[in-house]
Amino acid sequence: MSDTRPNPMQWIGYAFGRRLPATMQDWVANDLTGDHAFRRHLIRGMVPFVPIFVLFTLLPGPAWLRGATLLLGLLLALFYCAAYMGQNRARRLHVHGLPTDLISPRNRAKRAEERAAYEATYRAA
Repeated sequence: MSDTRPNPMQWIGYAFGRRLPATMQDWVANDLTGDHAFRRHLIRGMVPFVPIFVLFTLLPGPAWLRGATLLLGLLLALFYCAAYMGQNRARRLHVHGLPTDLISPRNRAKRAEERAAYEATYRAA
């Protein structure tokens, strides 16, 4: 595998917060700001919880109770993962030596377009 994309062990370390080599900065920037970044963030955020989810399935009791415990844990983990996405994203960007306010090229173009439309509307007045 090339040094511009992490191998599975590097990706798991990345999911737990480890820094990837400098040669993968473009991949990290795309991972954190590219298309589907929110979905990738939620998936990456669930990886550290997998051992806890496995333990929930080993609890004694009926299967419906273990399933409900697992579902509650999953929903809470997803909620907090989504709620702190901005802070987690900024921290990962900082750890990898990238600007913490980095935005995707698509969002940058959209902001420029909105700004041009605003200035065209309100500068003339």
